[in-house]
Amino acid sequence: MSLSQYLQMEFDLSVSTTGTGTEGRRTLMRMGVTAAVIALAAAIGVFAVFQFTDAERERELVRWQQRLGIVADSRLADVESWVAAQKAVTEELAENGSLQLYLSVLSEGDDASAADTAEASYLRNLVSVVAQRERFAPAVSSTPIAANVEQMGVAGIALLGADGRVVVSSESMPRLDGRLAAFVAEAPKGKGAVSDIFAGTAGQPVIAFLTPIFDVQADTSVDTPIGAVLGVKLVAPELYQRLKQPGSVERTAEALLVQRDSAAVVYLSPQADGTAPLARRMAEDTPELAASFALKSPGGFARKRDYANADVLATARAITGVPWVLLYKVDVAEALAESESRLQQLVVAFLLIIGLVLIGMAALWYYGTSRRATEAATRFQELANEFQSQRDFMHLVTDSQPNSIIIYDGEGHYRWFNKVAVENSRLDRESLRGKHISSVVGPVVGKRVAGWVRACLEDGKAVSHTHTMEIEGQGERVFSSALIPMPESRGGTPGVLVVSQDISEAVSERTRRERVMRQLVSTLVSVVDRRDPYSANHSVRVGTVSRAIAREMDMNAIDGETAEIAGNLMNLGTISVPQSVLTKTEALTDDEIRLVRDSVLASADLVADIEFDGPISETIRQLQEHYDGSGEPNGLQGEDILPTARVVAVANAFVAMVSARAYRKGMDFDRAIDILQNESGQSFDRRAVTALINHIENRGGRAEWVSFGDPVATTEG
Repeated sequence: MSLSQYLQMEFDLSVSTTGTGTEGRRTLMRMGVTAAVIALAAAIGVFAVFQFTDAERERELVRWQQRLGIVADSRLADVESWVAAQKAVTEELAENGSLQLYLSVLSEGDDASAADTAEASYLRNLVSVVAQRERFAPAVSSTPIAANVEQMGVAGIALLGADGRVVVSSESMPRLDGRLAAFVAEAPKGKGAVSDIFAGTAGQPVIAFLTPIFDVQADTSVDTPIGAVLGVKLVAPELYQRLKQPGSVERTAEALLVQRDSAAVVYLSPQADGTAPLARRMAEDTPELAASFALKSPGGFARKRDYANADVLATARAITGVPWVLLYKVDVAEALAESESRLQQLVVAFLLIIGLVLIGMAALWYYGTSRRATEAATRFQELANEFQSQRDFMHLVTDSQPNSIIIYDGEGHYRWFNKVAVENSRLDRESLRGKHISSVVGPVVGKRVAGWVRACLEDGKAVSHTHTMEIEGQGERVFSSALIPMPESRGGTPGVLVVSQDISEAVSERTRRERVMRQLVSTLVSVVDRRDPYSANHSVRVGTVSRAIAREMDMNAIDGETAEIAGNLMNLGTISVPQSVLTKTEALTDDEIRLVRDSVLASADLVADIEFDGPISETIRQLQEHYDGSGEPNGLQGEDILPTARVVAVANAFVAMVSARAYRKGMDFDRAIDILQNESGQSFDRRAVTALINHIENRGGRAEWVSFGDPVATTEG
């Protein structure tokens, strides 16, 4: 029996003893059946109530979808009508025969003389009258303006020549520059165009309409206009007034014009919170933004968030001929307030009815079983006494254990603990009960352990952690703690059983063994270096570079250590290669090259029977494999090669290139990097090469390894 099962006996004991005797079993059976019937009836009633309310909410949303859709269609028609009416003004001018004739005459003369002709005066009067009549000219200010101050035009009508320059214009027409000039230049030749709503010269929102003018009797099917009518009109208040629904009673209902601009949503109309048109821009990917939904799904309906982050019901309509979308919305709090209040009243009423029925059923059941309940209470008291004896016995057993045994609740409070846990806390048993772990072991360790407890309960799986803890009088100790989830049982709160074993001595011994192993590796490497003075320190450098690459690739501790040790031991097999071959300064023969290559496999064989934490032997054995499968000895390819072998292969190549030898200088780092990059995906893993470059360029590797290129001092015999 496991320790967790043994502790769980405090809950199982009552189950096993309650069923003692035939009458006890019958009583439990009757109580269970009655409780099940009552619970089933309650569940069915509650389920039916909430099914009804959900259906009602869906129907209410459908009603609001239809309601908002009607209003949105009405506002859409008004906005499209307004846009069409403004276009009609410029189109009517463009089709005026006298205007076409006079503009043709003016186009044939030079600019200086044309401005003072009778034709120019006629056209100027014509566009001024039309601008005033159709409200393209702004209202005249009653405030006098100094004579020497240039009045800034904000809106009006102008006639443009074929070259796009202004021929005549109304008095209030703004200059043809900036956004307006760009609109004219980008308009399709021979085609009408409508601009976006933009900030005019006075900062007020305006819109521009451009209609081509063709010569009298000209063929308008070809792109040969003699000019164009350009109308610039203030959007407010005409257009914005059309966004208001007559007779609307919703306080939070609001119709808005929005448009996409790159990755942003621009609000073209004023907002209810007082924000001016064109003043608000929001990222299109703002979560649940109603305006973003409108741009993506014109014609759709959804529950979203508005610019003020309010929960709203929204629908949208695309406006013909312009890149705007009409968004109509109303706050959910207002729209559904009445229906939610009604539903809540119904739910309360239904639940009260269900509650009264259940109370009646429970009363009848209680009346029929009260005598049996009294007898059961007596038996339960006896069981409670027995249970307390069992609890005392469990304390006796757990207190004899050498390890700390604690049960925490989900928040990290002490529920159960043995003698070792009490001693470690330096508190008495009663004081420790119910305390939070942070108040016992300190906030840092307490927060960490409480996090483990919560995670263990959420995952429902046993886990273990190795950690350090300061014990008064003993200093810092290393513990291995096993966490076992204990689910809720018979109304009790769920908890986590934590068994902590002090492994400080074992960790110390492991550290000592690792130190001895590293000393042994260092000794073996020094033996190899003495036999080959030309490549002294090569293995140590490969190990150092391998560890750096592994760290850049975020490898785990064992793989990082494996790569480093394999790099240190890769040349161990050269003890079987004659020293004359190792120190030879001229070109090696094919047999000698094969002998040196095989020494790597010999290195793998020499360490094959040594018990390392990682695959040292296999890593060395695969060092001559190539990422594209062209290597030796088995032609392994890609991910089939151990990650540690791919790392050491890159480190070995890099060290070999940049390290100085007695017979040559070390290669420049940049040249070596270029060679490795060229071989990426062929001889080497691209990720390992990238990790090496990142360490060199960004982690100080260039300065750290600059000594690799120092000349080698050798002694000629």
